[in-house]
Amino acid sequence: MSFILSSSDGRALVARALIENPDLINWWLTFRAFCGLVALICGNGYIVGINQIYDIGIDKVNKPYLPIAAGDLSVQSAWFLVLFFAAAGLLIVSWNFGPFITSLYCLGLFLGTIYSVPPFRLKRYPVAAFLIIATVRGFLLNFGVYYATRAALGLTFQWSSPVAFITAFVTLFALVIAITKDLPDVEGDRKFQISTLATKLGVRNIAFLGTGLLLANYVAAIVAAIYMPQAFRRNIMVPTHAVFALGLIFQAWVLEQANYTKEAISQFYRFIWNLFYAEYIIFPLI
Repeated sequence: MSFILSSSDGRALVARALIENPDLINWWLTFRAFCGLVALICGNGYIVGINQIYDIGIDKVNKPYLPIAAGDLSVQSAWFLVLFFAAAGLLIVSWNFGPFITSLYCLGLFLGTIYSVPPFRLKRYPVAAFLIIATVRGFLLNFGVYYATRAALGLTFQWSSPVAFITAFVTLFALVIAITKDLPDVEGDRKFQISTLATKLGVRNIAFLGTGLLLANYVAAIVAAIYMPQAFRRNIMVPTHAVFALGLIFQAWVLEQANYTKEAISQFYRFIWNLFYAEYIIFPLI
């Protein structure tokens, strides 16, 4: 499952809101921020767990090291954990962040559910899967965390240029993740007749498509920094995104040279995730 409600993403959005309003920081806010991060981890646990429960057969082929597929965690225990994560996350959010953020959190859990659970199991349909991943990763996470942090500071919601940038940037990035997430899983997907772009168009074509979209993302980030110096720190935005783009090109070349072996594909996909997290690491600084 590729759209993870990651705590690292949440920390970056919280940090951005605090950097913009340093005079409003207090210990109570720190506690609420910690609660929010725990809720994100719980949401992540539910979404990833429910996906693994319904993907046992596929994971035994594609990812035999996962705890349920490997037999290290029973299905009954997995159900207990995912239900606990969902309940705990909802309680934390409802007690600390009000009805609007609770509604967004519920929407994220709902989308994660229909992505994996029959009879919906929308992961079988590439377009639906792309839309779900982009919605959760691109909009819900960034908007929701930033909104909640500003509300905790006693401020009304207002887009800032960096937050608008990261939301747009990550939405496209999430689309790339959605496109490339099945690259390492082609063997199992074909065996279980799961239709993905990778099984339809081929690993090489999808790797090229994902690389091209990400490069366009990085070029757009560099252009935004150059033409909007009042909104972004150009001395950080330009070189970091240039380095990320060069690293991506190199990894795509390595994948090509390796002739798209399963190990090389997995390494390429992991690198895409590393780029994703790297964006959030630099985000508070831009």
